[in-house]
Amino acid sequence: MGGFRTIEVKRSIFDNNDRQALELRRELKKEKVFLLNLMSSPGSGKTTTLQRTIEALRAEMRIGVMEADIDSDVDARTIENLGVKVIQLHTGGMCHLDADMTRQGLAAMGTENVELAVLENVGNLVCPAEFDTGAVKNAMILSVPEGDDKPLKYPLMFSVCDVVLINKVDVMSYFDFDLDKCRENIRLRNPNAKVIPLSAKTGEGVDVWADWLRAEVKTWREEA
Repeated sequence: MGGFRTIEVKRSIFDNNDRQALELRRELKKEKVFLLNLMSSPGSGKTTTLQRTIEALRAEMRIGVMEADIDSDVDARTIENLGVKVIQLHTGGMCHLDADMTRQGLAAMGTENVELAVLENVGNLVCPAEFDTGAVKNAMILSVPEGDDKPLKYPLMFSVCDVVLINKVDVMSYFDFDLDKCRENIRLRNPNAKVIPLSAKTGEGVDVWADWLRAEVKTWREEA
């Protein structure tokens, strides 16, 4: 293995990140590339969920993955084993990616023959939510052990997400986690967010998530 590359992405020197993000989305639409920004806290099961997602969709669409981390290549090695295009992004200590850093990653990975590009953002519930990466859609994972009150404690993260995946529902009986209460807390922050309970470990709910993503990619490419 070890066929993927690792690049050091540098934070943009430009102040207008929103402008750069908008331009990146325009470029991606022309190329018919759907970019998903996947966020969560460390330990939520982000990489395992991504593995399940790739397994569900790789037979029908070409997928590329950008693994962002402060300094490691563990996740890229894991994804590489699935046979999809992958690149590791090192942020040089930054706890997030902005639009220009994402652009650097896409350029290094190459978007030719890619229909779905996934940015697995740095594990953090604060910084990644503050910067528009240029993604078409934002998704986040909240795991059951983290608690159903996280939408109240980290409002910005939940307000910027188009879909919230509630992972590790297979262990819900072992934790003081109220799914209905969590849904309500999310609704208070973002009434338009789709909530999908799933278990990346058992596969429960992954089909619902894959269907949602499949439909979004199809719509994006048809509108291009």
